[in-house]
Amino acid sequence: MSYDDVEIEDMEWNEKLKAFTYPCPCGDLFQITKEDLKIGEEIAYCPSCSLYITVIYNMEDFLGDNNTQPSKPISVA
Repeated sequence: MSYDDVEIEDMEWNEKLKAFTYPCPCGDLFQITKEDLKIGEEIAYCPSCSLYITVIYNMEDFLGDNNTQPSKPISVA
């Protein structure tokens, strides 16, 4: 079960991580990339703990973006 359901509008784009982020209670950040969103992924993971959130978004908003490099979550804590 996910820790929370979060609207994509409530997340912040982190240019350094190239990912949408949301604060995790452990002090790190939940992360999900545009590439993940384009393929239908809706789970943003925290790289520092076992928590994850469900991201609520419209997949069509991400289909026009052609930057498709896979990336891994980076710990920021």
